[in-house]
Amino acid sequence: MELKESNDIEHSSFTPQIQHDLWPLDPVDPNTAKFPCCLVWNPLPVVSWLAPFIGHVGICREDGVVLDFSGSYTVNVDDFAFGSVAKYVQLDRKQCCLPPNPSAHTCKQGYRHSEYGTAITWDDAIQSSVREYESKTHNTFTCNCHSFVANCLNRMSYGGSMKWNMVNVGAMLLFKGHWVGIRAIIRAFLPFVVVSCFGVFAVGWPFLLGLLSFSLLLLLWFLLGTYFLKNMLEC
Repeated sequence: MELKESNDIEHSSFTPQIQHDLWPLDPVDPNTAKFPCCLVWNPLPVVSWLAPFIGHVGICREDGVVLDFSGSYTVNVDDFAFGSVAKYVQLDRKQCCLPPNPSAHTCKQGYRHSEYGTAITWDDAIQSSVREYESKTHNTFTCNCHSFVANCLNRMSYGGSMKWNMVNVGAMLLFKGHWVGIRAIIRAFLPFVVVSCFGVFAVGWPFLLGLLSFSLLLLLWFLLGTYFLKNMLEC
């Protein structure tokens, strides 16, 4: 009985040492460009004018600073490419698997997660991905900002999943993202409306068919490359 009690005391005293304390995050503040633990999005020049659902994405540290893979061997820190954040979605750190040791995984793919590369904090996962992507060549169609964010989420096994990719990262921001304000919405869609109106005036209604075809081709490329031709979109 005494031995069992001593073991219980030892276990209870050890357990807090392997648990993570998640300190409170500061609120999201677009005025200071701080988006703690968020995925962020803004429109791309030219591309978003033709397909407004496509844009540039980044991921934010716990202090709200934005990091994004914007070019070959380049990960910006607190300097979001192509302007200020237009849309964001805040993630829940409690849905991350951040094991302090190999036996403390909370996700179901412990071995695969360890092999991929784990982290012990949200910021640690991002920093590991930064080091990896600082040696990668950027390509809009195969290895881009979405790939970087997906890599971060896979290191965290966010939501218990290691299947994050360009498509589901983009879909999360498209369907769950919150607009920063009215100006952000105008900034995202006004160029598309202007281009569409000009195209219809100059060419006619077939111009809209061309825009639709362009969007469908882009969507088809990323869907096929992500789910059927995986080697093509691996960074």
